Amino acid sequence: MTKSTLYRLAAILIVITTLHGCAAVVVGGGATAASLAADRRTAGTVIEDQSIELKATRMIFENKELNEQAHINVTSYNMRVLLSGEAPTEALKRQAVELVRGIDKVVHVYDEISVAAPSSLLARSSDSVITSKLKTKLITAQDINGMAIKVVTEAGVVYLMGLVTREEADRATDIARKTGGVQKVVRLFQYTD
Repeated sequence: MTKSTLYRLAAILIVITTLHGCAAVVVGGGATAASLAADRRTAGTVIEDQSIELKATRMIFENKELNEQAHINVTSYNMRVLLSGEAPTEALKRQAVELVRGIDKVVHVYDEISVAAPSSLLARSSDSVITSKLKTKLITAQDINGMAIKVVTEAGVVYLMGLVTREEADRATDIARKTGGVQKVVRLFQYTD
């Protein structure tokens, strides 16, 4: 199989799994259905965000220097891409940003890549714990729709993305600041009001 065929199959799998989530909405129940129903993006935009993440990750993986020397995370929300992680040089950081900027339908790239050696597995695990704690707090909060907020943590810095009201943004930021392990909160929201 050629690389092109593999990428097409991966894209088809994403569409199928996303459509499966849509079927769950119709049938009712399930975490996927609840998540999709709470998401303020259109189903098409959700699929486009998944496609952007897949393309960007593939491009970084196929770039030998970036793949071997850097640790870069790609998060797309409403076709705005957050690049976080570490690259050992400014040149590699710029290269990653330019690769992602060139992807069709990317509206904006938030460059949050640090010029540093790639983080350790322990540090990444700590970030995952912070993300899980914060996401749980946001979902269980009574006064906001926590399912509409995307949380990414890198080196203790929490990035918040989503389509929210200013009041929701303020509340989510307050919750994030009060979560153990959070060093800083960066708001990358798009406002609906």
